[in-house]
This record gives sequence, C-alpha cells and structure tokens, in this order.
Amino acid sequence: MSNAWWLQPCQPVDESVHEQALERQRQLTKPAGSLGQLEDVAVKLAGLQKQLKPCVDNVWIGIFAGDHGIVAEGVSPFPQEVTAQMLLNFVNGGAAISVLARQLNATLEVIDLGTATLTEDMPGVRHERVGPGTRNFAQTTAMTHEQGLQALQAGRESALRAHSAGAHLYIGGEMGIGNTTSAAALACALLNCPVSDLTGPGTGLNPEGVSHKVQVIERALATHAQLPEDPLQRLFCFGGFEVVALVGAYLASAQAGVAVLVDGYICTVAALVATRLNPSCRAWLLFGHRGAEPGHRHVLEALQALPLLDLGLRLGEGSGAALAVPMLRLACDLHGQMATFAEAAVADRAQ
Repeated sequence: MSNAWWLQPCQPVDESVHEQALERQRQLTKPAGSLGQLEDVAVKLAGLQKQLKPCVDNVWIGIFAGDHGIVAEGVSPFPQEVTAQMLLNFVNGGAAISVLARQLNATLEVIDLGTATLTEDMPGVRHERVGPGTRNFAQTTAMTHEQGLQALQAGRESALRAHSAGAHLYIGGEMGIGNTTSAAALACALLNCPVSDLTGPGTGLNPEGVSHKVQVIERALATHAQLPEDPLQRLFCFGGFEVVALVGAYLASAQAGVAVLVDGYICTVAALVATRLNPSCRAWLLFGHRGAEPGHRHVLEALQALPLLDLGLRLGEGSGAALAVPMLRLACDLHGQMATFAEAAVADRAQ
C-alpha cells in the first residue's frame, strides 16, 4: 500500500537531551534513583520533547466510541444503547473522564465512530461514523478493509488536532459495550496466549459469564484460524472501530512527536497492535496504570511496559491515564525545579 501512512517512521528520541536529563537527575539534591519511576519518566519525556526540562501542561484526551457485533453472543451484561448514552454523559460533563478532564484543564473530544444508536442530536460529539457498529467476529471479520482504514484515519486526525493545538501529551480513551471481548480476541490473536489468560469480567460478568465469553472467543479464533499473521488484518478482523482509531491515534502521535499516555486493557491492546505495525512508535508510549482486567498484565508484559499506577481500575474511557497525569506533572516539576547539589551548597556523595 503506497499510502500506508502508519508505516512512516516515528520521530526519533533526542539522545543528547536524554543524556543531559540523566546527568541533571544525578546532580539533584537526593540520593541517585530515590524518586524511582518519577526520575525515569521525566528523563524519558525530556528526550521525547527535546528539552532538558519537559512539561505536560497541555493534555489532549480523545475518546472514541463504537459498538460491537460480538454482543449478539451474550458477552456483556449491558445493552448496546449504553454506548451512545455514555457519549451524552461525556459531553454533558457527568462521566468520570469529564470530571478528570476538567480537573486537569485538558481538552476532551468525543468521537462517534459507529454506535448502534445514532448520536446526531448530541451537541459536542464529533460524528465520524464508519458504520452502525462492527459485525459479529464470531461469524465474519468485524469490519471491511475500507472501514478499518477509515477508523485508522479518524484516530490519526484526532492526534493531528492535538499536535496542532500544541499538546504535550495525548490520551486515548474508548467507549463500546463488548469491547473487552474484542480486545481479548485481538490480544490472543497477536500473542498466542490461552484465551482464559486474557479474558475477564469486563463491565461485570459473573464467573459463568466469563466462561461463556472465553468459549465465544475460542470459537471466533478457530473460525479465523487461517488469517494471515499481518497485524493489520488481525486488527480489522477482531477489533472495534474505536480500537482501530486508538491504533491510528497512537501511531500518528508518535509520528508527530507527541508523547502518548496509554490507558487500560483495551488501549494497551491497541498499543500492542501499534508496536506490531510500526515498532518505532514504542518509544513514545507511556503507560498510565495496570487495571483489574486480568489480561492487562499479560499485554503490559508483552510490551515490557511499567505502568505508573496500580489502583484496581476497570472503568476505561481514558480514566486511568488521566489519573496518572498529576504524577507526570509532578515528575516534571521535580526534575525541573529541584536544586542541584551545587546550587543548594549541599555536599554531594563522595566520588
């Protein structure tokens, strides 16, 4: 594909600034390494932002929504109407991510890529519909190749809007009843893990419900056993429109030079796909938290990712990543504002 924009190289890390930031950390008035991950993430951001003292003041949160044909298999306790109802809650300011965006003074955009219930009468929702939800991937591919490309492009455009607005950090979120089933199937297809390791209760299934969900995914994987290894085809086979858009947003952010803070299980599966499509994006991915969904840990390990928080969250919608933003901001403040031993006239350790 000559116009496969997602394969274009991502921005390089500035290794010189990265080394300068490491050296600054060594000179700050504290024992070396005593701020743990906060030191690491500040140094990483410095190299990404090409400035010795990085910041994450300007945060952009893009929430992608889509419904899933796989819910016909009884994999969720909630009806599909909830997806569109939650979009209204997002734009009316009543959802968790709405509260967090206000507290962070972050830009929040909500994009309908294909809810089963139309949202045209919802002011504040961006309408970029690819279809009325995906097809049932237990029977056929979730989407056509053309629909997949359209969803990828929608994610890319969100990331480019963030870049144009001067965002220091991009957070992707998702809303879609049934999307933990989609994410688990996609992760299984990429990692060749047992389905039971990557499948959890989602929005609240009981143990019998989880067992049924495992069986549905196993059946779907068997149906598509001849699918090529190509990660894009696997994404379009098992993904939701919102999952595909997240992949596009992550890749376009990395290409534009905007750091990404990845949210929970579904977003981390999207990050896994992004790294399989274009490994050069990995440097731009930071990870907000380890969620309660059991598959999340496995996917984080596959990415060699060390998340900032572990609070037992399982909400999605970008909320865990948003909760980690104050930690990132404080990491930048500590890195940029602490005195060095020389500035504070404090004796350094013996050389």
